[in-house]
Amino acid sequence: MTLNHIRPWRNIYRRKSRQIHVGPVPVGGDAPITVQTMTNTLTTDAKATIDQIQACADAGADIVRVSCPDQASTAAMHEIVRESPVPLIADIHFHYKRAIEAAEAGAACLRINPGNIGNPARVKEVIKAAKDYGCSIRIGVNAGSLEKHLLDKYAEPCPDAMIESGMDHIRILEDNDFHEFKISVKASDVFLAAAAYQGLADATDAPIHLGITEAGGLTSGTIKSAIGLGNLLWMGIGDTIRVSLSADPVEEVKVGNEILKSLGLRHRGVNIISCPSCARQGFDVIKTVEILEKRLGHIKTPISLSIIGCVVNGPGEALMTDVGFTGGGAGSGMVYMAGKQDHKLGNKHMVDDIVALVENRAQELDAKSAADQAAE
Repeated sequence: MTLNHIRPWRNIYRRKSRQIHVGPVPVGGDAPITVQTMTNTLTTDAKATIDQIQACADAGADIVRVSCPDQASTAAMHEIVRESPVPLIADIHFHYKRAIEAAEAGAACLRINPGNIGNPARVKEVIKAAKDYGCSIRIGVNAGSLEKHLLDKYAEPCPDAMIESGMDHIRILEDNDFHEFKISVKASDVFLAAAAYQGLADATDAPIHLGITEAGGLTSGTIKSAIGLGNLLWMGIGDTIRVSLSADPVEEVKVGNEILKSLGLRHRGVNIISCPSCARQGFDVIKTVEILEKRLGHIKTPISLSIIGCVVNGPGEALMTDVGFTGGGAGSGMVYMAGKQDHKLGNKHMVDDIVALVENRAQELDAKSAADQAAE
């Protein structure tokens, strides 16, 4: 029996959407919710862009978007696509020909902004290129760049205006017999974005890309994104997400993964449960967790690890984790394996030993998974 059957209050019932593909990655339907980010290097610097894409992929990005503002950038996309470990989305604004060039270069998806891509005839040219080269398309509506006629109609960016913009462009794609598309209605205001996404989810079965655009710096943007995206995901809305931070794209990926992990929508890597520490702590919890996060970042196998400073909550938290360490006295603590006391461990060597325990547990789980698959 699964955990969700035992605890039905943990269930999230996802909105039913149709499935498309971004390269080999499925988006929508029953596919896992994917995490995206966007490079901030000059696309014309192919090496720097490829290096950043690799770092993002290592951190858990499933798809990466690359800006294509000029012809030199789309020319560089040939090499970038060839070397990328994940499918790439070409970010297109203003000039529809960049979308055509990006499709020719091998982009898996074309992101177009209805507010600045041009008239329907230009969109049709983009659709033709997407069909010719097997690309999907993301309709990217943004509160900051709505079409003039919608701003005239509604006086300001609002959920109805954003939904109308998105649905108008969905009709253009569908009228041209193109259905490999997803859609977003982003705003920097959490309330505006949430209301627009809720209305959009009722209006179409297209896969939805979630994002709070221009959310801010690492701390403020993480909080804003967690509130906005977290609530929508909790309601079952969203098939792929991007956290927009004024920070290293790798940080966007980390935050996106943690949002999904906190809701049980993604199971990847080590989930560390740790206390904020207090005067009762038997070791330096904050420093220990900081080191462990870095040293365990390479592990992709889902594993839970509790690091608790004292015996008030430590044993209870350890009951529910694969590996646990609870601080005690006299410079040592207790190690728990699968919720049971296993052995005492001195604080001096605790980090190295915990890393080894987690790595060994990951190998055991990987071996079991491989054996189960072979037996099927």
